[in-house]
Amino acid sequence: MKKIWMSVLGCLMGFMLQAQDCDELMDYVKKQDYGTTYSSPLSDAVTKVTFYEVTIDYRTHYFAIVCFKSGYIGCDEYIYKVGSTTQTHYAVHYLNSAGKAFWKYIRPYHKNLKCSPSFE
Repeated sequence: MKKIWMSVLGCLMGFMLQAQDCDELMDYVKKQDYGTTYSSPLSDAVTKVTFYEVTIDYRTHYFAIVCFKSGYIGCDEYIYKVGSTTQTHYAVHYLNSAGKAFWKYIRPYHKNLKCSPSFE
């Protein structure tokens, strides 16, 4: 019974701390690599995306931090753990439409970290 309670408590704490964990991960990733930024100031939704390559325990991980337009000059950042070719695909297509490139190449990874906004 004690193990079940601990599991339930752990799940609840996980949901409550999700935002903090995502922010901490974002800060960690930003400190590990300068990243490559693709800006789209005229976009209605995605103002910039920065891709990072970080080595953790001798394995390379790829992240995208997406800045969604918020108000006139601000944006809200969300982190995605993406595939190794995501940056190349996004870079080729974002000038035509940053939003479409986001939906096609970054959004499919939204379940990897569970740090992305809900669009449903």
